Amino acid sequence: MSCLHIRGIFLTLCLAPTALSSLHPECEYIFQLEKEERNCLEYIAAQANGSHEGCWPFWDAVVCWPHAVIGETVNRGCPAVFSLFKNNTGSVSRNCTSGGWSRPFPPYHIACSVDDDIPETEESYFATVKLIYTIGYSISLVVLAVAVLILLLFRRLRCARNFIHIQLFITFILKAVAVFIKDATLFSSDDINHCTFSTFACKASVVFCHYCVMANFFWLLVEALYLNSLLLSSFYHSRRCLWGFSLLGWGVPVLFIILWIGSRVYFEDTECWDINEDSPYWWIIKGPIVVSIAVNFMLFVNIIRILIQKLNPRLIQFNNSSQYRRLTKSTLLLIPLFGTHYMFFNFLPDYFSINLRLCIELCMGSFQGLLVAILYCFLNQEVQKEVHMQWLRWQEGSYGVVSPAAKGSQMDTPF
Repeated sequence: MSCLHIRGIFLTLCLAPTALSSLHPECEYIFQLEKEERNCLEYIAAQANGSHEGCWPFWDAVVCWPHAVIGETVNRGCPAVFSLFKNNTGSVSRNCTSGGWSRPFPPYHIACSVDDDIPETEESYFATVKLIYTIGYSISLVVLAVAVLILLLFRRLRCARNFIHIQLFITFILKAVAVFIKDATLFSSDDINHCTFSTFACKASVVFCHYCVMANFFWLLVEALYLNSLLLSSFYHSRRCLWGFSLLGWGVPVLFIILWIGSRVYFEDTECWDINEDSPYWWIIKGPIVVSIAVNFMLFVNIIRILIQKLNPRLIQFNNSSQYRRLTKSTLLLIPLFGTHYMFFNFLPDYFSINLRLCIELCMGSFQGLLVAILYCFLNQEVQKEVHMQWLRWQEGSYGVVSPAAKGSQMDTPF
């Protein structure tokens, strides 16, 4: 199977914390073959002083064949690298004859279920995934930009809660932009071998992508911390508090990114910095993300507990269906805002159904920004009221007195 057929598949390294440490299948295929080839050549060199009778060990670009005597049949299992694209447990054999090794039987493409359609099938699948997440990020980017403009333009919508929402929306926008930049840099041409590609531009695009992902997770954490503080106390969110949230959301990721860049420059300055197999320095980025997800999940559980208590503070139990609906609605609304769905990804092994992981983490993840913008901006009653008032003013061509009912929205601390 040729790895050249699936060149250009997007790396999942910068889009989800659970997939960040895994290699792209094509690179894994190449590197495993190179590793097995090195081991085979070392084995051949070690056998150089041995018996010269029979068939010499050799590497056929797929499997390492050992020394064998004439008349012997050697069986070898299908290479492990084939399992990256399709599970197989077949085996291939060769006979050692007086004229040397025979051809493999059955052929690799039959014994290992690797036919000519697999590269095209893989290419088609990943091309479809790329098309879906490109559409998802494009739509999310446009909708998020509109949401940010709405929250900034209307003075009555300027409050601490919406300030935090704006920062979160911006991180989703930056993440979408980072994906497009990385695609354009690493996969601008089919002639680029992105497994060994190494330029300043590609490294900068990878660093920018990682920073945007980290900032996105930390602003999800800020959302959870802010909502918990509102529910637990009558905490006054002053300008200093917002500066603290900004430092956590934007500043802390900068610190970890700088540490990671230093570790890559001095210890692992290889390829385009987008491959982190068995790298201990990768935890400089992955560790804080995993911790933020875990903290967010605990805050999410705490908020659900508080909501249950508020629904029935005396008995802490439900006695009508409306309370179930209110709790269910609140829970579903908080899942995309807190990013608690990432807890599921963290428990999946790196190579658990890679096609399913790509579909969930790339395709569904690309629409998360769209979902958050709709739930926390366009479906917000305060936003709808302000937009409706502006629309009426524009239609009437005047900025007259607004009815008291339209002024009744309650806001948080202005910023």
